[in-house]
Amino acid sequence: MLTIAGLKKELKSYSSPQAAEILQRFFKTGPGEYGEGDRFLGIKVGPLRKIAKKYSVLELKDVKKLLHSQAHEERLVALFILIHQFDRGEEDLRRKIFNLYLKNTKYINNWDLIDLSAPKIIGVYLFNKPRDVLYKLAKSKSLWERRISILSTFYFIREKDFKDTLKVSKILLNDEHDLIHKAVGWMLREVGKRCLETEEKFLKKHYQKMPRTMLRYAIERFPETKRQAYLKGKV
Repeated sequence: MLTIAGLKKELKSYSSPQAAEILQRFFKTGPGEYGEGDRFLGIKVGPLRKIAKKYSVLELKDVKKLLHSQAHEERLVALFILIHQFDRGEEDLRRKIFNLYLKNTKYINNWDLIDLSAPKIIGVYLFNKPRDVLYKLAKSKSLWERRISILSTFYFIREKDFKDTLKVSKILLNDEHDLIHKAVGWMLREVGKRCLETEEKFLKKHYQKMPRTMLRYAIERFPETKRQAYLKGKV
């Protein structure tokens, strides 16, 4: 029988104190940093995906317990399990996973946890539904909920549906956090990969008041002359 205890035991066999130390620096876990207090086991994503697939039959109540773990990798495994169950689930299970996700955003509290899960759960679930919740998240006091709001639209972008990405990006234009600047710029760049005209229409309207990092991310793939024109405010 597969249990949380067994899962944690398997995770421990992959853990590395040296890797954990590196990850804790990389994910800014020091006092006053965005990941303050987060604890790492020092495990690469590959083994985490493998273990999540093996334990994808866990009940939602057990996955929720895992999502509440103090260990970063255990929370990530919980999210991978939710994705497995969501992908294979009927509408009722998908709704439960969607709601569980949104009720537990305080535990989905680093950029990798969000980037690897929000498009595949929140984005997919909302694709053919009203998307009001994204705008509530975009205006949240929580850095992580704001990042969820924009990253969830990555699924829409892949389906060539850009309107919510642009609307959420507009809400986040004046955000103070670098992690939001990077996320919005990244999503705008992804829009541009599918429809450059759409991205540039948005940029020409807003680029002069965009945070510099957001703009740099958004225009990263532009030809150098055009990129410099945007950076110098001469578009």
